[in-house]
Amino acid sequence: MYAVAGRVKDEDIALVRDRTSIADVISETVTLRSAGGGNLKGLCPFHDEKTPSFNVSPARGVYFCHGCGQGGDAIKFLMDAEHLSFVESVERLAGKAGIQLRYDTDGPQPTGPRPQAGQRQRLIAAHASAVEFYRDQLGSAGARKAREFLAERGFGRDAAEKYGCGFAPDSWDALSKHLRLQGFTAEELITAGLSKTARSGSLIDRFRRRLLWPIRDLSGDVIGFGARKLFDDDDGPKYLNTPETPLYKKSHVLYGIDHAKREIAKRGRAVIVEGYTDVMACHEAGEPTAVATCGTAFGVDHIGVLRRLLMDSDSFTGEIIYTFDGDAAGQKAALRAFEEDQRFVGRTFIAVSPDNMDPCDLRLARGDLAVRDMIAGREPLVDFALRHTIARFDLDTVEGRVEAMRRAAPLVAKIKDREKRPEYARKLAGDLGMDLEPVQRAVNNALRGEAADQRAPRQQSVAGSPQRLVEREALKLALQEPVLAGPMFDALGPENYADPVLAELREAVARAGGACSATGGVVWIEKVRDACADLGAQGLVSELAVEPLRVDGPVDPRYVQVTLARLQGAAVTTRIRDLKSKVQRLNPVTHKDQYLALAGELFSLEQQARALRDQAAGGM
Repeated sequence: MYAVAGRVKDEDIALVRDRTSIADVISETVTLRSAGGGNLKGLCPFHDEKTPSFNVSPARGVYFCHGCGQGGDAIKFLMDAEHLSFVESVERLAGKAGIQLRYDTDGPQPTGPRPQAGQRQRLIAAHASAVEFYRDQLGSAGARKAREFLAERGFGRDAAEKYGCGFAPDSWDALSKHLRLQGFTAEELITAGLSKTARSGSLIDRFRRRLLWPIRDLSGDVIGFGARKLFDDDDGPKYLNTPETPLYKKSHVLYGIDHAKREIAKRGRAVIVEGYTDVMACHEAGEPTAVATCGTAFGVDHIGVLRRLLMDSDSFTGEIIYTFDGDAAGQKAALRAFEEDQRFVGRTFIAVSPDNMDPCDLRLARGDLAVRDMIAGREPLVDFALRHTIARFDLDTVEGRVEAMRRAAPLVAKIKDREKRPEYARKLAGDLGMDLEPVQRAVNNALRGEAADQRAPRQQSVAGSPQRLVEREALKLALQEPVLAGPMFDALGPENYADPVLAELREAVARAGGACSATGGVVWIEKVRDACADLGAQGLVSELAVEPLRVDGPVDPRYVQVTLARLQGAAVTTRIRDLKSKVQRLNPVTHKDQYLALAGELFSLEQQARALRDQAAGGM
């Protein structure tokens, strides 16, 4: 188990684990697909990867990534994925499961705020209250301009409620006073980015006289706001967002992701738009996969969020569709997107609307169907990038064609699908009116020049020895099927394990009470992990807890017997090899007694090995 959980009663923590579906929790962040044997697999949220190595075992309530080694239960996942404390993770899961947590009152209590009031949960609660406050204000007389703004863009009351739109009133501290009365401290409101300190030292609201959109994370919690300028005498920027806070990291945030995540996973595509009303317009027009960045360019961290939802991997390719205005700024954004495009395995496209209208304006002018048609008429991003790159040069001159080739060849070199590069080189040659040979040479030069930067590190395939595979299988049985494997597993000690880390893990099972004492599940797995004295063995627990057993169909006593016979047989074979080496080095005359003793032991071990081979017959 983890360290003392902020005085939450242990039995309540156990109840939270029992009532929590780890697949549901992780699916809020990662798209999971069947990996066979009841297990699920997806792209790891803790490191960048192209091939899914993140495994989830719903039956045992644990996860493990074979790529980076992260593993644990649902509580640990929230701690790592959302940077929560143990208490905050337990409270989050308890809230979803409808469990009222109890806190120990005996013994010394921690100083400071009550453990139930973890910082993140307090900030989330403050934002939830702010949403209600702003939403109520949208119906006030002072919010007429905000309602007109929405109506002029085709959004009525139902849409405003659906997306949680609100209004910050013409007051310096209306929200701050409201939240202070609800028990939130000034420090909490400043940390949340809802309030700030005026020059006079008083607490004032961050947003004033603006239309607001709540910005939510993948789980649906409000973590910040986007605020649109409404009045001409407002000398602030057109859009004002929540500043960086413990909750709100603009490089990770995508507006609309809470509405879009399931459709993104279901349809295998995501549409990237530029503004809050564009997201609303796409969703209302029947394209519910649209999301937008919040006050920053679409970047690496945003890509990571979408790749996990899209299951963007070597075996599955989704679509990313960028929508940019056709003006110079939009073209520049599209070319910048092409630079990041190589981080996706899937296909990337660009959709440019007629007359350079954004999705919201297009919907107003031509209706819902026009928005869907714009997205359906997308073109590959590489085609767009090449066309707009060479369009900057005068192709009627030798100098223009050569310079266009120099600028466009690196784009062809960056195409991640190497099978497509020759075809795009031919297309580029045709577009430039040049022979293929110099264009292909320019592409090859670009490839060689960028090889050191572009070459992705490859995972080395480490094939374990047959003996190590058997040792791992035995430990998997102890962790995953302790009731079935217990008696036979516990009878074979750590001396049967040649791998020192696996031997330590075998000793940890014994320190945890042995497999015979366990009923399985996440509590047993955590108990073994905590009993590990070696960090390598500790990390291996989560891995082996979710790694499929090497058997077709359900595990039965016969499979356990075969596996453990092979485990013991491998150890006996190793001992036989060592004895034979020692016997060969002895002189049977001068070391007669020792020679006879070793020869007798060797005969006995060979008999034992033969019996174990008979038991292990049947294959694994």
